[in-house]
Amino acid sequence: MTTFHVAVDHPDPDTHGITTTYMGTVDQAHIDRVRAIAALPGSERHVKEHPRYEGAFMVLRDDGDLDVYEPTSPAEHAADEPDPLPKTHDESGEGFVGTLSGDRSLGVLPHSASGPAYIAGVTRFGAQRIGGPMDTPLEPPRAVWHTTESPAGGDYFTSVAAFLIRAGVEPQVIYCPVTDRLGQFGPLNLSSRALKNDGTHRTNRTGKVCIQIEVLGRASAPWTKGFDPKAKPNFQRLLTAIRAHGIPDVWPVGAPPATAAAATERPRGVWENKGGHYGHSQIPGQDHWDPGALDTEIVPGRPSSADGETTPDTGSGTYTVKAGDTLTSIAAAHRTTVGALLSLNGIKDADEISVGQKLKLPTAAPAKPPTPRYEPFPGTAFFHAGRRSPLVTALGRRLVELGFGKHYTSGPGPEWSEADRRNVADFQRSRPELAGDADGIPGPSTWAALKIPKL
Repeated sequence: MTTFHVAVDHPDPDTHGITTTYMGTVDQAHIDRVRAIAALPGSERHVKEHPRYEGAFMVLRDDGDLDVYEPTSPAEHAADEPDPLPKTHDESGEGFVGTLSGDRSLGVLPHSASGPAYIAGVTRFGAQRIGGPMDTPLEPPRAVWHTTESPAGGDYFTSVAAFLIRAGVEPQVIYCPVTDRLGQFGPLNLSSRALKNDGTHRTNRTGKVCIQIEVLGRASAPWTKGFDPKAKPNFQRLLTAIRAHGIPDVWPVGAPPATAAAATERPRGVWENKGGHYGHSQIPGQDHWDPGALDTEIVPGRPSSADGETTPDTGSGTYTVKAGDTLTSIAAAHRTTVGALLSLNGIKDADEISVGQKLKLPTAAPAKPPTPRYEPFPGTAFFHAGRRSPLVTALGRRLVELGFGKHYTSGPGPEWSEADRRNVADFQRSRPELAGDADGIPGPSTWAALKIPKL
């Protein structure tokens, strides 16, 4: 009969380091009970399989601890001690050695770094040594969104952090959308290890920066539903830091897919050449479909405030420097440049700013009318046999993106077809408010629900 080592990882509430208590060994019957309890409806325990050791698993607990179970057969690896700093998905075992200094990075910053290494007030987990310099610092910067496929709220924030450390798959950032808790496993301007390699390409080290965020939640129930970003100051700080690194508010491959079946578009050329926001499901070499259908009006949305507290200037004005601010983050929040702030305020060194200092802000240019984000409804009569239009192609691509493309044998293309009509009908039947109009011809309500991006 298989026996298992059992240990409990305890994230320290003060230092956020992890200590481990070895509990001995148990038999298969005990393991079966543990899994059965976790499977009960409403259980506060959640099983996560170990990604590197077959048969091993961990149990997330809402009190913040992590239970670890590993078969006793691999003599070289037992759960009585925390895993050593593991070899990563994209590195050959080298560590990045440095020392912590305030809110700056470990050691010497890469010359390509532009934004903050740490977000103000963030919880720091582990040794902060999860990666190293980027391989392609001249390529555009990007952010990658994951979900932990776990519960959120409670104290799962710390138990999930312990799981990511023991499994050796840490991102730079972990975020709980329920409690607004925000943590980091390493500096934003160095690589993390949450992605698999794409062949010989070290995916985690692609771009000027590749900031990866694990959000507590599940892809099948997008965490942005019912999420109010205005009530989440740490989420606002996260977006401010992302923008400070020059990551644009765009999704180069489109919104993340809503189903595993729709997670098929992972264009290598786009990933390697275009900066912006990506889902784990959209990156070459990956096999996950998280984070699910995030609302791109929220992630990343549009910059509206610095640290969720001040509104970017629409004319001339001032800004009071807060703890954790950098001139780069202030410039990004107020849609200006570091050079403009230096010149306007007579500052010679960007590191000279201090908490409480009032900075003059440039006068903004007259606001331009916003460009519509979605295609306007072309009318029901638009959809008939023989109609050819780029809008038909855009409709088809949006249906595929949302997981409703099963009737296409090729394309989608510019000519309205029976496959288009049948896919639209499937989409209509999936929405209770549209089910009564499931004839496959888009009406105003169907069109509004599809949200086809402006061509």
